[in-house]
Amino acid sequence: MSEGGASVAKFALTFSLGALGGWVMWHFDMPLAWFAGAIIATGVGALFKLPVAMPAFARPPMTAAIGAMLGGSFSPAVFKHADSLLFSLGGLAAFIAAAGALVYVYFRRVAGFDHPTAYFSAMPGGLVDMVTLGLERGGDEKMIALVQAARIILVALALPFLIRSITGVASHRTVAAFVPLASLRPNDLLWFSVAVLLGVPTGILLRLPARYLLGPMSASAIMHIMGLTQFELPTAARAAAQVVIGATIGCRFAFVPPRKITEVIGLSFGSTIPLLSGTLAFASVLSCLTGDRFASLVLAYSPGGVAEMSVIALSLGVEVPFVVLHHIVRLFLIVAGAGAVFRWVKR
Repeated sequence: MSEGGASVAKFALTFSLGALGGWVMWHFDMPLAWFAGAIIATGVGALFKLPVAMPAFARPPMTAAIGAMLGGSFSPAVFKHADSLLFSLGGLAAFIAAAGALVYVYFRRVAGFDHPTAYFSAMPGGLVDMVTLGLERGGDEKMIALVQAARIILVALALPFLIRSITGVASHRTVAAFVPLASLRPNDLLWFSVAVLLGVPTGILLRLPARYLLGPMSASAIMHIMGLTQFELPTAARAAAQVVIGATIGCRFAFVPPRKITEVIGLSFGSTIPLLSGTLAFASVLSCLTGDRFASLVLAYSPGGVAEMSVIALSLGVEVPFVVLHHIVRLFLIVAGAGAVFRWVKR
């Protein structure tokens, strides 16, 4: 089989396994079923050495589709609560400093990591960015990548259950929320395609973080705010996009020895508990100052990826623009300040 054919076969296997896991969780009405189910199913498949892999051609189009879909959550009402952002964004900087310091000490004293590996494993930034910066400064790139991937998995799986248990907010597969394929009109498909085709090159040109997500999302948001369209993707398309994003996360541990996976999961579990505890604490305090936005603040402060947290926000029906903005600022603060703080901590 050719290399291209092998990639397509692996994608088909991985997508089918992720979709099966999503269907099982959907059948039992679990929160964020298609996303979490795909993570679990493909992660277990990787653990049992199945040839699961998400080829490079698969994630960008699905990420762009999710970005265009998220843009539909934007409206002129987004700007009504701009003043409260000062409190939450200021608190975000304090949270990054406190959480990063706590987890850094954990990785140094408990895990026994060297300074650069501990530092860039502790920073709740983008996986690729932290691996790149850590490698440049002498860290163990493989360990940083595995720890960061495990953190994203644990956070993505834990948050829907935490939010539902604390607030009662949950994603339900109700008839009202179902959007059939037949509802997709040619005009909607045209606007959706325009958002993707304009947004992707714009995101690349502007060098946005998570460019395949934020570029189409920005284009779609502008269209919705201006009232040009109100397109909404069918439920089946949203589920497929969630399966691809979830399967991509689950495949992070493909071809990693089971003993190494167990070690990394254990270390990441120990570091994720204080991160999520700090998230809940900051969200509780800030929700008292900015109004009843606890679920939105939890997702905004959670140390997960932009795409993953945005998908959870959309599924739970909380403020997607609010969550996305905080994660963009978080990535900017960490990537921009990581080098300077790294040198200061070393001294």
